[in-house]
Amino acid sequence: MSTALAVRLFISSAGESNDAVIVGDIYSSDLTGDTRRSILIPCGTSPKPTSYQVAPGRYVVSATLPSGMVLTENAVAVPGEETPVDFVMTDSPYETHSWQYLMGNIEPDSVYHSGTTIPLAESVASRSMVAPAAGPDGEFAEAPVEATAFITWIGDAPPANLSFAAMLELENDVPGLARLIAGSAPRVLPTPDVPGEALAPLYRFGRFGPAAAPGGPIGERQFLVVEVAGSVRLVTLPLPWGEHEVEVLVNLRQSPTGSAVAVTVRDPLVGAGLAYMAQGALDTAAQLFTDVEAMLHSKMQNPLAAAAGAYVLIGTDHAGGERYWDPWVETLAAGFPWLADGAILRAMRLLRRGSENRQPARDGLIEAFDRGIPFYTLGLAWLIEGLSAFPDDPECVHRLDQVRRLSWLADMREPFLILDLRQRNT
Repeated sequence: MSTALAVRLFISSAGESNDAVIVGDIYSSDLTGDTRRSILIPCGTSPKPTSYQVAPGRYVVSATLPSGMVLTENAVAVPGEETPVDFVMTDSPYETHSWQYLMGNIEPDSVYHSGTTIPLAESVASRSMVAPAAGPDGEFAEAPVEATAFITWIGDAPPANLSFAAMLELENDVPGLARLIAGSAPRVLPTPDVPGEALAPLYRFGRFGPAAAPGGPIGERQFLVVEVAGSVRLVTLPLPWGEHEVEVLVNLRQSPTGSAVAVTVRDPLVGAGLAYMAQGALDTAAQLFTDVEAMLHSKMQNPLAAAAGAYVLIGTDHAGGERYWDPWVETLAAGFPWLADGAILRAMRLLRRGSENRQPARDGLIEAFDRGIPFYTLGLAWLIEGLSAFPDDPECVHRLDQVRRLSWLADMREPFLILDLRQRNT
């Protein structure tokens, strides 16, 4: 039998699958063994470990969480044996929030339920929607502010309501925000009936809307409007995502990531990759999007996943000239006119391929803007980058101004676009 390290990560469960995959490394402690970079670590309630062959010796195995935190375990690889290396993250504050805990969107149980340990970020932008403002002496109140979240689901937002100009208008204090976006009557969602989770309500959505009560008119774009203590956020729901559900965590106390609302896709293969992508770690995300080319080359049954794969593929490709997957990016852009990200990806790919493609790239950026706001926050950043390449073009300059203004309202730490439309005066 060969010498190997069998690596996995345990998370808690509320009687459901919490399978995921994250990225890690294997380092030789004594510098005489093997080094394995970018290994894939299965996660779950009882995940099957993945074995990596190494030379006998002492090792440090690391696991990079989507939040950027790195866990480490020491291991001794015994000749001819498979040595288990188990990471344990079973201390989620609630079993229902295990996926959010793995993604780094909520604190461990010992911190979350501590009566004395309440970490509070110094900046208003990095605190929850209801975190107290600093007093005259610059100190923060110790007790969190009590508040209730009002969550409104929009199942069919028409494209005409999702233009950049329309979104910027929503920054004004206009009543009935959800009705201005929705094509049909929006639906107010009840707080999840889970004891003890009032400060961190967790909502789930599928292809047909709220998982707890699906149904209603479904269009090409779904959103949430999250209202808490005068703050209003418009939250993009990346749906449909195949058969996988989307989770939305509303954090009514401080958030370890700084984001008061977190959106994750419970896709066991690439869910963590989306979080890596949001952190700007495209090379790490690429390890999970191993079938990115297959996503683009398929029949586009999941165009949102294909778009995520294309962001990673284009963002990590530094070679000039045409690539064999360029026609697939073209298919993504042309086949889904409601997907602004597809047009952004095609235009940026053309722009990066050289000066001979500047005019079609420019036209593609105009088209991307005119399709409306993207699903992905990265798309907003790339649209700014692309339009900035045409400083002497009045049409590009006009659009660039609107995209930049909208980006000031966006939570750039989240993978999917979340707009903070009305901040509290604190």
